[in-house]
Amino acid sequence: CYLRSNRLPKEEWNLFLKYLDIGDLIAVEGDLMRTNKGELTVAASRLIVLTKALRPLPDKHAGLANRELKYRYRYLDLIMNEEARHRFVQRSRIVAELRAFFLELGFLEVETPIMHPIAGGAAARPFKTHHKALNMDLYLRVAPELYLKRLVVGGFERVFELNRNFRNEGLSTRHNPEFSMLEFYQAYADYQDLMKLTEELLRSLTQSLFGQQVVEYQGVSLDFSRPIPRMTLREALARHTDLDSSVLESADKLRAVLQSREIPVQPDWDLGKLQMELFDAEVESRLQSPVFITGYPVSVSPLARRNAENPEIADRFELFVAGQEIANGFSELNDPEDQADRFRRQQQNAEEGEAVTFDSDYITALEYGMPPVAGEGIGVDRLVMLLVNAASIRDVLLFPQLKPASDLG
Repeated sequence: CYLRSNRLPKEEWNLFLKYLDIGDLIAVEGDLMRTNKGELTVAASRLIVLTKALRPLPDKHAGLANRELKYRYRYLDLIMNEEARHRFVQRSRIVAELRAFFLELGFLEVETPIMHPIAGGAAARPFKTHHKALNMDLYLRVAPELYLKRLVVGGFERVFELNRNFRNEGLSTRHNPEFSMLEFYQAYADYQDLMKLTEELLRSLTQSLFGQQVVEYQGVSLDFSRPIPRMTLREALARHTDLDSSVLESADKLRAVLQSREIPVQPDWDLGKLQMELFDAEVESRLQSPVFITGYPVSVSPLARRNAENPEIADRFELFVAGQEIANGFSELNDPEDQADRFRRQQQNAEEGEAVTFDSDYITALEYGMPPVAGEGIGVDRLVMLLVNAASIRDVLLFPQLKPASDLG
């Protein structure tokens, strides 16, 4: 915009000189011209103030240096930080690419309830609310899984949902109480098929976003162009801990080791649960390159089908990249009697605060017959973190959950 005193009305020129501040929103009218440097410019003949900024913007060069302020005043971060704006544009592109990928494969996008009469689909502490007209308690969704599988029973053989879930748990660089997931289910497929599909999805995403299938994340090069290695849970424990098989295969010995390492345990936990606690505490963070972990114990996989050769483990996988879980998938359990028994066991073993309820309606749906099906959940926020090289989940959420400002002192 090119302003000259002899082209603007006197009061507008005085307004420009005395009262305009950085951050004010203005409109100008005038003729288009080019400067000596060739820049397209409006030679203003009128200047109108649209919005007056009552607070000064942060320093142009320093911007918002305090990370807490970036999250708390995201609008200022977006005003001052082109990188932040680009990150959220990329997030929007990633979500669009996810949707396009599954639509192209013939999946039907659906929407399932966010308020549930019982908390189900995952072991987690839910948020609870109350419906006044119905006089009943409801729970914010911890996972859409059981509703999506009801749709498979109903004949929708390929479904997916980009959904918001809510878990009343802690906050960290990888956890926010409200988060985004992609869940999808494919009939007449198994967990092996979904591992291949996940590889295809990651290759498609990275190629579309970056024109290549290698991504740099926090100084680590992640190559999605090659097949992702597979490793069983027990192989991962043997490789990444200092414990031999005699300890890893004994509940009593492993419990004693976990207690000695100040890893919280419960006296009634079985071997599978103890192995998972050790994995979470000492192995997960070491899985930097993409890897599928398989062979999870049935006791920690209440909705997954048993392996045909070893009924103590489930046909399940989790994808780990850069030390964090990105996806969880399995061949779904479609035996209503086995599922009912596992629901009962899950209720008995629920940790304090978890709302694990017997979903009798889901058992009824299974009794009508669910075809063999495989399902998977992908953490959208964590996937975005990887693809935009963000160290914290708060960097990829426009408005992350924060403590009240009054609590910060």
